[in-house]
Amino acid sequence: MRKYEIMYIIRPDVEQEAVQALTDKFQGIIGNGGEVTKHDVMGKRRLAYEINKIRDGIYVLVHFNATPEVVAELDRVMKITDEIIRFLIVKDVA
Repeated sequence: MRKYEIMYIIRPDVEQEAVQALTDKFQGIIGNGGEVTKHDVMGKRRLAYEINKIRDGIYVLVHFNATPEVVAELDRVMKITDEIIRFLIVKDVA
């Protein structure tokens, strides 16, 4: 298993319960063949630039250990989730 880090931004108009459901869903995907080492919902912040007429977003940062297959599945699910504005998965070198 390798160490990874993912940061994703959720639309600001999503309710708090839906934000919790999304984070639980993504943690469940990581849990199938991996483990979450750190999970941090950073809250609503201003985006660096406007994306699809959206200026704010709810930032979430997750550090986890997983296999490449789990990362591929997480990437696939993130792409088809409408509530996600942007996301980035990188290998953690530290």
